[in-house]
Amino acid sequence: MIPRKRPLLALLFAQAFLLALFILSVPASAAHHAESKSHEKDIVDVALASGDFDTLVAALQAADLVDTLKSDGPFTVFAPTDAAFAKLPAGTIESLLKPENKERLIAILTYHVVPGQVTAAEVVKVDSAATVNGQPVAIKADGDTVRVNQATVVVADIAASNGVIHVIDEVILPPNS
Repeated sequence: MIPRKRPLLALLFAQAFLLALFILSVPASAAHHAESKSHEKDIVDVALASGDFDTLVAALQAADLVDTLKSDGPFTVFAPTDAAFAKLPAGTIESLLKPENKERLIAILTYHVVPGQVTAAEVVKVDSAATVNGQPVAIKADGDTVRVNQATVVVADIAASNGVIHVIDEVILPPNS
């Protein structure tokens, strides 16, 4: 579930809640400074620092998409966690990481990226979004729950220097993949 107005407090995925508590306990000027630092890391660096997106980062490397997601953007990334990748059928990840499956991997990964920065407040106002893949994802907001295709957004609005990350609990697959 994502609140409609979640503050941008997370510096790292794995420490998002602990960090939020820390920021709330320091003076306002220090909180502003901490929030500014979150914008110093790009999407890839935020994912690397979290420790919860090792599979996603490995896939980005295999697909030669790291430089793209380190560029200026802005991008909105619906980022599946390692646990989300683990839900795929056995052998799927290993197969996708093989060089002969690079085009399919690129199609899947770019289906998780929307050009521009779309915050949670904006996501709940739309019913679909065009992905970098060229195919739209369905977006459905129901109360505080937002779904992207079949995946649920579990953490929203993680700021990066070149966009925003929304953590999802499943890998979303483009049609015909």
